Amino acid sequence: MPTRVCCCCSALRPRYKRLVDNIFPEDPKDGLVKADMEKLTFYAVSAPEKLDRIGSYLAERLSRDVVRHRSGYVLIAMEALDQLLMACHSQSIKPFVESFLHMVAKLLESGEPKLQVLGTNSFVKFANIEEDTPSYHRRYDFFVSRFSAMCHSCHSDPEIRTEIRIAGIRGIQGVVRKTVNDELRATIWEPQHMDKIVPSLLFNMQKIEEVDSRIGPPPSPSAADKEENPAVLAENCFRELLGRATFGNMNNAVRPVFAHLDHHKLWDPNEFAVHCFKIIMYSIQAQYSHHVIQEILGHLDARKKDSPRVRAGIIQVLLEAVAIAAKGSIGPTVLEVFNTLLKHLRLSVEFEANDLQGGSVGSANLNTSTKDNDEKIVQNAIIQTIGFFGSNLPDYQRSEIMMFIMGKVPVFGTSTHTLDISQLGDLGTRRIQIMLLRSLLMVTSGYKAKTIVTALPGSFLDPLLSPSLMEDYELRQLVLEVMHNLVDRHDNRAKLRGIRIIPDVADLKIKREKICRQDTSFMKKNGQQLYRHIYLGCKEEDNVQKNYELLYTSLALITIELANEEVVIDLIRLAIALQDSAIINEDNLSMFHRCGIMALVAAYLNFVSQMIAVPAFCQHVSKVIEIRTMEAPYFLPEHIFREKCMLPKSLEKHDKSLCFLTNKIAESLGGSGYSVERLSVPYVPQVTDTSGMEEQEKEKRRLVIEKFQKAPFEEIAAQCESKANLLHDRLAQILELTIRPPPSPSGTLTITSGHAQYQSVPVYEMKFPDLCVY
Repeated sequence: MPTRVCCCCSALRPRYKRLVDNIFPEDPKDGLVKADMEKLTFYAVSAPEKLDRIGSYLAERLSRDVVRHRSGYVLIAMEALDQLLMACHSQSIKPFVESFLHMVAKLLESGEPKLQVLGTNSFVKFANIEEDTPSYHRRYDFFVSRFSAMCHSCHSDPEIRTEIRIAGIRGIQGVVRKTVNDELRATIWEPQHMDKIVPSLLFNMQKIEEVDSRIGPPPSPSAADKEENPAVLAENCFRELLGRATFGNMNNAVRPVFAHLDHHKLWDPNEFAVHCFKIIMYSIQAQYSHHVIQEILGHLDARKKDSPRVRAGIIQVLLEAVAIAAKGSIGPTVLEVFNTLLKHLRLSVEFEANDLQGGSVGSANLNTSTKDNDEKIVQNAIIQTIGFFGSNLPDYQRSEIMMFIMGKVPVFGTSTHTLDISQLGDLGTRRIQIMLLRSLLMVTSGYKAKTIVTALPGSFLDPLLSPSLMEDYELRQLVLEVMHNLVDRHDNRAKLRGIRIIPDVADLKIKREKICRQDTSFMKKNGQQLYRHIYLGCKEEDNVQKNYELLYTSLALITIELANEEVVIDLIRLAIALQDSAIINEDNLSMFHRCGIMALVAAYLNFVSQMIAVPAFCQHVSKVIEIRTMEAPYFLPEHIFREKCMLPKSLEKHDKSLCFLTNKIAESLGGSGYSVERLSVPYVPQVTDTSGMEEQEKEKRRLVIEKFQKAPFEEIAAQCESKANLLHDRLAQILELTIRPPPSPSGTLTITSGHAQYQSVPVYEMKFPDLCVY
């Protein structure tokens, strides 16, 4: 009877339960019963409405087996679930998926590593299945949290720990793939999920120190490497995550990176931080690069009070990001980048100045020196970033950045600069001037303008040549180097490096073009300003050899790029004036500086005489140099700038044959058709306010145009008539004065009614010209 009852009850069990029960063998070691699994699969495909019940029953059995630690049956149940998932594709699979995910969650919650890995593998298989319709209610919060926790496994057994971490990374990768393919993919990008996913990946990328650094586009490691190395797998998952990011969720994926680097103090040293952001910049879509740059700038602002090395680490990361972004789309962040960097440059100089002012003796002084050096690291990193960023911009943007930086340079006596220097003091102000000019030098490097007016507009040239930037030899060097970058449009500067007597200038193969009309106009307006800067720069008492070299290069570049016959005459006048100032020495310069000026003049006149190729001029210059070589070698650059050079006690007793003579030069140039009248006029530095005159002319033209556009015709005609009448009256007065003889005390002959009469005029009533009165 009991046997018949059992058989009867078994026959009453639903078919799906019997089919499920049959796939489990009596001994779990025998594994899944394949014949019965095929029957179950056929049944599920034929009757998809039963999938929900099949899944629920399998989940019930699996939960019971997990609690009873019957791992063999758990493996069989998960294998059956995987096969059913792969075989069934229909709308009815949705309820089955819920049962499946519930079973996976049970495995992940268990404390057994094997079951956690098993659940992860099943989830990864599920993640690769493309469902026919989206699921609007399914969420993966639990799986994100659980997989992230597995990524941080601290199991005592290293092999098991690595296995769990790899499973956690693969699980995160599965979540990303599944949710990104869903129409409700935005949920995975929420901050609460990214704050778990991203640090988990970074933790594994950072933890394995023996992994070789990979820079650039995603590498293609072998499958074995992916499975065995958490760092490789985590990095590839991180790249995949970033590659799927869109405009709206990019920032949510990047911000947790900053939090991780801050929390683990990875900005100093910053190798891992640089590695992370290179991965980010290469993985995201190019049009989103400026978002990452903005985030780095924002983080730099947030950490502005941190140690100098931390700030330098962030700036170096910015440099790497900019270097990659410059190859694609930088977007609208150009001015923001420069503005933020210049602001932090000012802050660094301010910190440095405050430390120097507050320094004391002993250990405190040592600490101040160390921090001062650290601030220099920050400043150099900022300048390097500015230079690299600027050099990769198109010319039209680079000119704007040049104006922007120049507008930040403190120039005393004006309020044009926009940088707050109230807290810097004199030392800090000089330091910020040097830093900004170094930045400007980096930005102008390689800049090629078609006309010099484009490269050196008045609003840029005036502050650049300001007396405020001549008070220090280093400032003067930077100003000249910036000017060289902008004037040298044919890359001749390298050929002119150093100051020397060039035997044959033709060997340098100087590249030059005919001076255009715009450049000629520029020299007419701004030439005196350039000459004055060079003239005064030569007479500074703190000049070193590099200053003279740069001044010589300035003269040579102006000759090559901007000199017509008129400019050549002006430059020769300038050189002779420098020679005279060195001999007369009204500025009480040292003997070294006086001889340095004489050597500079010799080097330049030797260069310009060969450039214009006037034989008599070349002969005169060569003769003076030859005499100097024998009698006064300290007047030549090859000697005066050597370490040990014998200097004369005075220059007043030197023979005229050692000097370049104006009359000889005028005679030689005049014979070749040059207009040499101005050579006899000694050069005197002139200050020209070209910008003010230009503004006045513009205003006059504007008023005239406006009047002719708006005034009535009668008014315009009346004004023209009055001007014509005025002109007629003036001409009549001039003619009358010219024809009529001047009054005389002896009398003037006049004819009245046909009779000649003499009228005498007293001397005291006569009007004499001003020049005749004393």
